[in-house]
Amino acid sequence: MQQLLMIEDDARLAQMVSEYLERSGFGVMHALDAKAGLNLLEDPPSGTAPDMLVLDLMLPDIDGLEVCRRVRAMPGETGKIPVLMLTAKGDPMDRIVGLELGADDYLPKPFEPRELLARIRAILRRRTDGTPAPAKVMRFGSMEIDRDARTVTVAGKPAELTSYQFDLLVVLAERAGRVLTRDQIMEAVRGRELEAFDRSIDVHMGRIRAAIEADPKQPKRILTVRGVGYVFAKQQD
Repeated sequence: MQQLLMIEDDARLAQMVSEYLERSGFGVMHALDAKAGLNLLEDPPSGTAPDMLVLDLMLPDIDGLEVCRRVRAMPGETGKIPVLMLTAKGDPMDRIVGLELGADDYLPKPFEPRELLARIRAILRRRTDGTPAPAKVMRFGSMEIDRDARTVTVAGKPAELTSYQFDLLVVLAERAGRVLTRDQIMEAVRGRELEAFDRSIDVHMGRIRAAIEADPKQPKRILTVRGVGYVFAKQQD
């Protein structure tokens, strides 16, 4: 059974959502504030290490964005846990900042529990049930992408990417030299379709560039094709 950790200060909402997710086959741990949630993440009860974090943006003790920042700074696999952020207002800036800090997705309140469930399943599916990939490592100059180990190294040094960002990079690398639209990229990772005004994929691309490019402001590997999308350059080192 996959375990979820929900950090949400609205006890009534958390109980309703937890019961729904538990009926859908998940185990759910709940914390009413950030400190309790971070403690559960760092030291979970035996056998209940969470596979994903559902994080409210507005918490009584520590802002949800700061919680996300702290989670991503944690060592090992804990710092790579998928994060779905709940935003009370659905403000585009909240979404962009959350994604820049490493959140995998966001969901504005109020929301339907069915949509939350679909988002959770999509994020976990991207991590565990993606299309089988060849065992060999993809190599592009000094970059190596190991699809089985889900790791990326550049000149022998590990590149820190979230699970979702790794999937985006693989989609581009597998189609190196081919220009892909944003819709094609999102469809390939089997995520939700973006609304026309939503630029969250651009935020993720910026984070990927920061991890793999020598100069993210002048990228040589992931190139923007203005008005179209992105292309992974095959020949650049």
